[in-house]
Amino acid sequence: MVSTLAPARFDEIEEALKDVMDPELGVNIVDLGLIYDLGWDDENDALVISMTLTSAGCPLTDVIEEQTAQALDSVVDAFRINWVWMPPWGPDKITDDGREMMRAIGFAI
Repeated sequence: MVSTLAPARFDEIEEALKDVMDPELGVNIVDLGLIYDLGWDDENDALVISMTLTSAGCPLTDVIEEQTAQALDSVVDAFRINWVWMPPWGPDKITDDGREMMRAIGFAI
């Protein structure tokens, strides 16, 4: 069973995940809007990250998983990524901070 994280724990994990950069865009996965949900798998005592990618055919999932492991190393003992494709990602999911980052690197968004 996956349960909801306490707000303080959610914030701590979300902040750590801001260190994970999309390898193609150079913007973190939180501000890109790739994280759809954070929960806790009580049975396996692990964080569950439900996330998507900007493209379903992205070949860089292993890079993102490795960066995620590094970012969460001192935050949680275990995690798993639940890759989801619905709803599909779109630019509307980017946070205001993410939009500023993208503009800074030359994207017209």
